Amino acid sequence: MPFSAQPPASGEPYVLAASLDNARHLSSLLRAVHFQDHATCFATANGLRVTVEDAKCIQANAFIQAEIFQEFAVQEESVTFRINLSVLLDCLTIFGTSSLPGTSTALRMCYRGYGYPLMLFLEEGGVVTVCKINTQEPDQLLDFDFCSTKVVNKIILQSEGLREAFAELDMTSEVLQITMSPDKPYFRLSTFGNAGSAHLDYPRDSDLMETFHCNQTQTNRYKISLLKPSTKALALSCKVSIRTDAQGFLSLQYMIRNEDGQICFVEYYCCPDEDITEAEM
Repeated sequence: MPFSAQPPASGEPYVLAASLDNARHLSSLLRAVHFQDHATCFATANGLRVTVEDAKCIQANAFIQAEIFQEFAVQEESVTFRINLSVLLDCLTIFGTSSLPGTSTALRMCYRGYGYPLMLFLEEGGVVTVCKINTQEPDQLLDFDFCSTKVVNKIILQSEGLREAFAELDMTSEVLQITMSPDKPYFRLSTFGNAGSAHLDYPRDSDLMETFHCNQTQTNRYKISLLKPSTKALALSCKVSIRTDAQGFLSLQYMIRNEDGQICFVEYYCCPDEDITEAEM
């Protein structure tokens, strides 16, 4: 790793320093949550979490565990800052989005603390580029409080099943209706578009179903415009966990395996759009 041996520059020490042999591992995960320009970054000894929100209705989190990095050092209990995610992605791909076979962009990322810019040192083929990105005061973020004790229904699907669903269902519909039940139809996705209603059912013993834990029948609707950003993470993932709580809040957790076989997670939280009456079900 070209940068891992570099000592910090003179002055205040870095509160966050991280190195990656391949910056594409980070940029692909960040693109999966890039539906707004700005993101809030949280760093702890466990790794990095990047959070993006929109209209207090949807929140996306990219989790990059410390083990993914060749070096990951945090000098405080937690380090938090807000950053322009669009600019960060532009910098991470400054050498282009596709490398030549056998080459990759090495990254060293450093942050001195509140008020300082995020420093990126990128190296490819002996060429080094230094980027400084201004950081901002972090916003107060929504707490969806999706602890396991509040989860009512949970299923884990192979991602190909959900990808097929999004390809088949009528996306002219304003909402996606999700039904989860211990009885038939077990797991149903419904749309109400220009061509009429469409339903897609998954039996609990489907080959695509890895886990099925449904305690009660729930039917909730979610704005498709809010769910569409999550299809970026879906495209990268191999499995997806779908959870709901008693209020109908939705959690979509995508398991993503990078080129080196390492596992990361991207999670989307979404508020329900409206209450469903039994007559509509």
